[in-house]
Amino acid sequence: MAKLLGNLNTAILLGTALLLIVLFGFHGNIVAAEGYANGFFRFLHVLVGIMWIGLLYYFNFVQIPTMPKVPAELKPAVSKYIAPEALFWFRWAALATVVTGLIVSMLSGYMIEALTLQSPYRLIGLGMWLAIIMAINVWFVIWPNQKKALGLVDADADTKAKAATTAMLFSRTNTVLSLPMLYCMVTQGALGGA
Repeated sequence: MAKLLGNLNTAILLGTALLLIVLFGFHGNIVAAEGYANGFFRFLHVLVGIMWIGLLYYFNFVQIPTMPKVPAELKPAVSKYIAPEALFWFRWAALATVVTGLIVSMLSGYMIEALTLQSPYRLIGLGMWLAIIMAINVWFVIWPNQKKALGLVDADADTKAKAATTAMLFSRTNTVLSLPMLYCMVTQGALGGA
């Protein structure tokens, strides 16, 4: 079992194989049917959304509060190896979440109504706008500042410190926005948006 699950790529392949078994075993007769793409993109949207928000919460609930407690000689392990890798998955999951969400709204026929906050799609539309703002924060504020703070691009000590603070504040902003965003996304179907 350790050989099988000890390698991430093998574990992902195993999960994908099981997904294909479920997909064709339970939905094989409808995979080509109209409307199936919507369901599959919803699945992808939730999958990448879990990765994005999971990493957001990892940064805010684990890494940021723990870093001051980490001895100075151990901090490079986080800043040179763990944080850049986590930020790679974080920013691409943010983009993939927004793109798949827009595809779902387009396939469902409510993209324009939601983005313009029209009834009955105001709730999901608000959630979409919050997610778009969060993704913009990731790509255009958090990531550029993290590159400076982590020393991935040249910056003096003062610039690094300021960049770290800016990245943290926008990451916390995204944590704040994630609560109403998730509420809007999850409850639209049950409560409606009117």
